Amino acid sequence: MNGRSTARTKREPARDKLLRAAAEEFYAKGVSGTGIDTIIATAGVAKKSLYNNFESKETLIAAYLEERHREWLALFSTRLAHADTPADRVLAVFDAYADHANAGYRDGWRGCGLLNAAAELPVGHPGRAAVRAHKDEVEQILRLHLAEISDAPDELAAHLALLLEGSMAKSGLEGTDAWVLTARGLAERLLRP
Repeated sequence: MNGRSTARTKREPARDKLLRAAAEEFYAKGVSGTGIDTIIATAGVAKKSLYNNFESKETLIAAYLEERHREWLALFSTRLAHADTPADRVLAVFDAYADHANAGYRDGWRGCGLLNAAAELPVGHPGRAAVRAHKDEVEQILRLHLAEISDAPDELAAHLALLLEGSMAKSGLEGTDAWVLTARGLAERLLRP
């Protein structure tokens, strides 16, 4: 033995470092307000690493949006695992958004990172379609669980999705999860038989 530990420290891939840095910087400063050099510096990687992993800033933005979607799905999956009734499964959507609001952002909670990014992207940008797909999937999740308890799951899912989005906007402006929790309470009342 040469005195070194036989356990190898697994190095984090540059792609993961770049995605984590992009998530931090894009959320804090916006996708337009964040340059590639900032992301590279935050990630602590060489510029070549960026272009070895992403063709352009646009490709990095797309990966960031997809990662935000996966993050929310993981939060929802965790909440769903503890939801016993269809109403609990609907409310798990609100709980996952509250968890997202409390994830510990560097410069504080600013609302839905997906919507924040979409607001900066021009009409027709593929990133806006990715955000729309996320929001549509959330509404579909609501509809799926509402179908077990409602005669009008489409209408109620649309209602709850709008309630959720409004609460996210207000919570983002105030920097807390308070409006998401208020919306959860309203949703719970709507779900009572």
